Amino acid sequence: MDGYLNRLMDGVIMRVFSRGRSFWIRSTLLLSSLAMFTFFPMVQAGGGGGLAGRHWYVDHISSMPEWALPASFLILLAVYGLIIFELIDRALAATIGGILCVFVLHIIAAGDPNSTGPDLLDVIVWIDMETVGLLMGMMIIVGVLSETGVFQWAAVEAYARSGGSIWRLMVILAVVTAVFSAFLDNVTTMLLIAPVTIQLAKVLNLNPIPLLVGEVMFSNIGGTATQIGDPPNIIIGAQLSRTSLAGTPLAEHSIAFIDFVINLAPAVFLVFLPSLWLLHRLEREGLDLHRDRDIESLRETYGIKDKSMLIKSGIILSIVLVAFFAHSAIVHPLSNVAVIALIGAFVMLLVVTPHEIEHYLDEVEWTTLLFFAGLFILIGGLSAMGLIDALAEWTSTMIARAPEDHRLFVALMLLLWVSAIASAFIDNIPFTATMVPVMLEIAQDVDLDLPLGPLAWALALGACLGGNGTLIGASANVATAGIASGAGHNITFMRFFKTGFPIMIVSVILASVYLYIMFVMWEVHVTPSVIPYVVIGIGVLGMVMIGRIWGPADITIVEEE
Repeated sequence: MDGYLNRLMDGVIMRVFSRGRSFWIRSTLLLSSLAMFTFFPMVQAGGGGGLAGRHWYVDHISSMPEWALPASFLILLAVYGLIIFELIDRALAATIGGILCVFVLHIIAAGDPNSTGPDLLDVIVWIDMETVGLLMGMMIIVGVLSETGVFQWAAVEAYARSGGSIWRLMVILAVVTAVFSAFLDNVTTMLLIAPVTIQLAKVLNLNPIPLLVGEVMFSNIGGTATQIGDPPNIIIGAQLSRTSLAGTPLAEHSIAFIDFVINLAPAVFLVFLPSLWLLHRLEREGLDLHRDRDIESLRETYGIKDKSMLIKSGIILSIVLVAFFAHSAIVHPLSNVAVIALIGAFVMLLVVTPHEIEHYLDEVEWTTLLFFAGLFILIGGLSAMGLIDALAEWTSTMIARAPEDHRLFVALMLLLWVSAIASAFIDNIPFTATMVPVMLEIAQDVDLDLPLGPLAWALALGACLGGNGTLIGASANVATAGIASGAGHNITFMRFFKTGFPIMIVSVILASVYLYIMFVMWEVHVTPSVIPYVVIGIGVLGMVMIGRIWGPADITIVEEE
């Protein structure tokens, strides 16, 4: 018997060590991911940038000096100034701001023998790991998916179905970009679609700027519909998740992925058609054209590169999206969108390309992740210095001045319009990161007694739609302008402003109407039932009929030479 067991063990050992490179890469990745996911909820439970880590100073610093609040405000203005005027990279700006906050807190603690400054663990807890993990996972997934050529194929097929009409091409690209942005993050979508659009415009002898401006507009609009579509939504969803709000008075009012779709998708459909009509009016000169080119040659140049990879990655992405919708129904520490995205990313690497993971890890925008980490440290430090509480108190005072029956309406309009205007002129990511803690403080004010959900949707709509206002309003705008500039097409601030700001104003007005009807008139403070789906159905019907309603006028025909 002993001899048999020894031979069996020798056989198992030989089989294991005879495995090739693929086996060891897969095994290492699998074990690493499992270990990471086991540790992940421990990080989240520590605060993860949510309410649990908001009041570090209560236990560590007995009292804040009077100069702490002005100092925090100056730090915030300095960081915003560095980001707005692009004096240094925004990741460095956010990191410097976070370091300054930690430094100031240590100066304050040094003057009090009973106090201590924040240590490394305190600073790490300020970082919202759910946001960072979700971004990283989706970046890897999109990086793998982009290698299949599906985005280039989509652009060519859009032209094929336009019949040579540039306006119809714009309509199709707007729909495609909005859908991609809803599920793949609008910045990533534009990084993939913008170069293809520029090349397609070159082949068609077109000025690509009207197409690029239209695409980025609907990238921001489409990204509003889901938690993963736009960075502000990612921040809101992560800090209002079940994990981040655990152990707080707002724990029962947490927000899941499906809540974003149910509450924001109807607003997106409501905004879509009027924005498309206004785009046509503002960019008529560049869109009312006709171009005839050989479709087959374009398909050969920009077709699907790897069908097998597309099928595999498409199946995994579909499973990830289904898990996003279903995760709120599962009560488990690992049931959050970040873990789902990371698992999907690692599985996609294991299944699709286990030998070339270095390439896809290089495609991860590590600078963006550093920016978010620095931003959360900055907000954590500013919160500890009392700035967030001061902003929340000011906002609460403004709301409290309104009659009790109108406070919710005032709060929604204040959050929506302030967020929209501010996000038009400063990057909506740091603004959202600043406003989420303020919104949480307002929701916890027992005197105001305002529901958390509608406040979150007002902030999300304002930050996402407001990003269309100017060239610097959203990261997708800046990324698109950079790509266009590299190809010799300069999108100036005023060129973007003349189209983007009117569309932003119209979309925010429509969002105001939506918020009033849904949450003030009908008082839908919980997940609504049939109402959003009626709005979505009307929107889908309108999009199907859009080509018939707003077909191209004054067409200039240019035949292929």
